[in-house]
Amino acid sequence: MKKVVVIGPESTGKSTLSEKLATHFNTVWTPEYAREYIDQLDRPYGQHDLLEIAAGQLALEQQQAMKANRVLICDTDLYVIKVWSEHKYGNCDPRILKQIAKQQCDLYLLTYIDLPWEEDPQREYPDPGMRSYFYNIYKEIVQASGARWQEIRGSYEERETVAIAAVQQLLDRP
Repeated sequence: MKKVVVIGPESTGKSTLSEKLATHFNTVWTPEYAREYIDQLDRPYGQHDLLEIAAGQLALEQQQAMKANRVLICDTDLYVIKVWSEHKYGNCDPRILKQIAKQQCDLYLLTYIDLPWEEDPQREYPDPGMRSYFYNIYKEIVQASGARWQEIRGSYEERETVAIAAVQQLLDRP
């Protein structure tokens, strides 16, 4: 089974694209566990919550991998938690970094910041400069990951077309 991770800054269409890819390839996708976790909190989240979020994300991926058909589509991975932790708190828990070293990805789909910002209570950085900042960090991560990666830009339809082609190419490889 192959693993495809959709990664990028906030409000760049990751969840929409993940769901569309799963439907197209008749498989399942792993949503971002942080959303569910933060929605259930009755307080602001803190750095200590990120370890729980990372564990929940991994558990969700494992559950979904059992149901996947040739490819698992993931709307995020632990790199996102690392980036968030380092930006917001100045560091990342070594236990999360240890899990990142073990994670495997066959293809990253890096979503660009050309979609309009959509307000959401969990989103924190609508400023174009911050969106660009985070995009560049994610680009450095995927370039250094050793995995194949594809930049995803344009309208929702253009993004879907490019992403489908990239995933199909991955699946066609021996």
